[in-house]
Amino acid sequence: MTYPQPPWTLKGDAFVTLQLLDIARVRPLIPAELNIVSVLPGKTIGGVYLSKYSSGSVLEYSELIIIAGVLSYEGKFGGWVSHIYVDNPDSVAGGRQVWGLPKELAQFSWEASSVTVSQAGNLLCKLNYQRQSFGLPLKLSASAFSCKESNLLIFPAFVEANFGLVSSSLEIPTTSPFAKLNISQPILTVHSDRLKLVVDAPTVVGQTRL
Repeated sequence: MTYPQPPWTLKGDAFVTLQLLDIARVRPLIPAELNIVSVLPGKTIGGVYLSKYSSGSVLEYSELIIIAGVLSYEGKFGGWVSHIYVDNPDSVAGGRQVWGLPKELAQFSWEASSVTVSQAGNLLCKLNYQRQSFGLPLKLSASAFSCKESNLLIFPAFVEANFGLVSSSLEIPTTSPFAKLNISQPILTVHSDRLKLVVDAPTVVGQTRL
């Protein structure tokens, strides 16, 4: 199985939801060495990221990412990817071997006003949305933590896109692997089109027992 070396440049469009998550629910999924950033008593910020990368990308595929919280470690901040699904085996291999991300294969169905993600015939989640008629061009950057073997990693991502708020609802059945995070009520949802995402190589920042 082959995959490109980092950085990965990915182009397409995406949806990002923002949720308040219970720290007690996400703590078991996150290495003890990482501190969970509290934004309200007992709450951290998480969300769902759904994207479709097309022409101009190093790999073409769809992706579902569950962000289980915002973390800090020795002055560095980043999100934690607790679950991640794609529909390209090369993306699975690269995500696991380069970034230490727990990528799995899943099936994606993109419709005019919804995205459905399933695995082996079981629904993982469905995002229903109404597209916006405008977008604000922005350049943003963020980081995420991950683990590979005993190494604690961090990697940066850089985004250029037109961003706009959309109305949405999330359907996550109780049988979904991430249903226990109670992540089905978005505070807000952002759509980004003309997306250019650059994900750089990770660096080792510490050791973990997870």
